Amino acid sequence: MKNSKIIFFEREFPSANMVLIKDQHSILIDTGFGSDAKITEQLIKAEGVSPEELQLIVNTHYHSDHVGGNFYLQKNYGVKIAGHKWDADLINACDPEACSAEWLDQPVEPYQVNLKLSDNDEIYTGNKTLKVVHTPGHTLGHISLYDPEEEIFFSGDLFHRNDVGWLNIFREGVSSIQRSLESIDRVSKLRIRHAYSGHGPEIENPLSSIDTARKRLEKWLKSPEKVAWHACKRIFAFTLIMKNGLPKQEIDKYLLNCGWFQDISRYSFQLQPEEFINPLIDEMIRSKAAEWNNNYLMPTITYQAPQEEWMSKNIKPKGWQSQDFHL
Repeated sequence: MKNSKIIFFEREFPSANMVLIKDQHSILIDTGFGSDAKITEQLIKAEGVSPEELQLIVNTHYHSDHVGGNFYLQKNYGVKIAGHKWDADLINACDPEACSAEWLDQPVEPYQVNLKLSDNDEIYTGNKTLKVVHTPGHTLGHISLYDPEEEIFFSGDLFHRNDVGWLNIFREGVSSIQRSLESIDRVSKLRIRHAYSGHGPEIENPLSSIDTARKRLEKWLKSPEKVAWHACKRIFAFTLIMKNGLPKQEIDKYLLNCGWFQDISRYSFQLQPEEFINPLIDEMIRSKAAEWNNNYLMPTITYQAPQEEWMSKNIKPKGWQSQDFHL
């Protein structure tokens, strides 16, 4: 692999995975969740790369678990950030809809996108040239990166080893399934020997994972309610991770104040939000996405609970222009 090195960090929730391309012009793909920003910094330094030496941070998309470390690295080290041009326009305008953070109730600290990427752009690291592949579906501005020489693919949340990224038809459009299928079909035509995704282990048989993703998406086309179930379970599980569980007596109030819960219950299941609370909890328990522990609903997946002090700041794009949070 010449003089470049790919360093893959499989991270616990709430952070997504990261990839460090260590080269003459090192880049970092995604930065984890905001509460883990100092851990992100330590991981980079442990590999012999000081953050100020990074040529670029490249975000596969703008969800909180992928861009959370941007603020810390940009503010403290002046690292430039790249993302798809559609994400960039929302983020740089401090649009309240940026990152879908308000709808998801997920904190994201402010950052600016310095390099707007489009399909087929190239990122040069010294000994490696990565091609930008626009792969919308999970988000409209989702990108993947491809190394044609080494046949390595960085998929973000387009697909994982045995899963696909959840789809948000309320913020990314009702054609998200079709867009994801088109993205999968396009990627399937590339020569891919190895892949790294935004969650889970590295993928040694990417063609099998791509086929699995396609089959799931095709099933969703026939049964759209499965898209909604997949989404709301992923979102609520992430909430339980961020909050380190929710006490039973607070769950109803919390869910009824969430945009995602209101939309999914009303428009995906034709239920009043109050009527959807128990079905969601029952499904979380049945699918083993959550469990009761001393009257707390807890996530079952391994995770690192965010610091309460960090979470209490509750920073979202609608407040990015305030003096306290501006870069």
